[in-house]
Amino acid sequence: MATIILTGGGTAGHIMPHLALLPYLKKDFDNIYYIGSETGMEKEIIKKTGVKYFSVPCAKLVRSFTFKNLKIPFTLFKGINKAGKILDELKPDVIFSKGGYVSLPVLIAAKKRHIPAITHESDYTVGLANKISAKYCEKILTAFPETATTLKNAVHVGLPLRHSIYSVTKYESLKQFGLSGKKPVILVTGGSLGASAINSALRNALDMILPSFDVLHVCGKGNLSGINKTGYKEIEFTDKMDMALCAADVCVSRAGANTVFEMASLSKPMLLIPLPKGVSRGDQILNAEYFKKAGLAKVLYQENLTPNSLTVAIKELYETRAGLSDNFKAHPVKDASEKIAKILAQYKKT
Repeated sequence: MATIILTGGGTAGHIMPHLALLPYLKKDFDNIYYIGSETGMEKEIIKKTGVKYFSVPCAKLVRSFTFKNLKIPFTLFKGINKAGKILDELKPDVIFSKGGYVSLPVLIAAKKRHIPAITHESDYTVGLANKISAKYCEKILTAFPETATTLKNAVHVGLPLRHSIYSVTKYESLKQFGLSGKKPVILVTGGSLGASAINSALRNALDMILPSFDVLHVCGKGNLSGINKTGYKEIEFTDKMDMALCAADVCVSRAGANTVFEMASLSKPMLLIPLPKGVSRGDQILNAEYFKKAGLAKVLYQENLTPNSLTVAIKELYETRAGLSDNFKAHPVKDASEKIAKILAQYKKT
């Protein structure tokens, strides 16, 4: 019986691609398991799919100096040991990782047991976890074609995208969020963890935006404001992001690869506000600039973000949406789920 283990977590971008892959993996693998962190958001998301979940200790590197980083080697050692015990029990044919610090102990334990592993990099540049993970993997699959040219064992495939984003209707999506559809809808999201800078600028711009638009605001867990204005709907997090995207006429977002690829695949005009360098490694800036260069997005850098600049950028985005739609036709973004599943199926034991 063919068995695959999925791993990765920390943010939705490390989790949602697994959900896109599941229907395709079920065609080739009898058993599908997931190894994630003990407390991350992946635990609840994966459990809803019915996939059996295992947890291991793991620790994220904090880029600024902190004593917490001194604990990482000890936590990693514990994680590798526990992951090894899980692998010995499940005996997988192959492991598929979506990166992040959560996957590292699993990949190291797999390498020691000669279990083949494949990882996937969503961003334009390779993250630290995947740079380390590459040493323990047969292949690195990439979402961007240019990324594959920087690694000797990389293959460009694209990004797995949830099939549900193509199957929901505008009517049911508007109804899901209590929107009338009488005005164009702006979807504003800062990613699964939220974005305080975007949240603040948007809320202070509502009086300028709401006369022309309705706003669906995914503000992140613990970030609800309690603002009650006609045409403004805020939610912390939604597992109906497919409907949120369908409801939107234009999107305002951070530049995490998963969300941007989904918006692009639906030809949604988008204003990207990438996470600035200093609080990140700058990957979102490069993601945003790639889509801007292709004519698929407009970019507003956080250092220029104010309620007024956000309002102006949204109105300009909506007014130029027809031109952006033409660019989407010239640069189609397609779901890579089936392609990735076929690569993983090659590692089934005969």
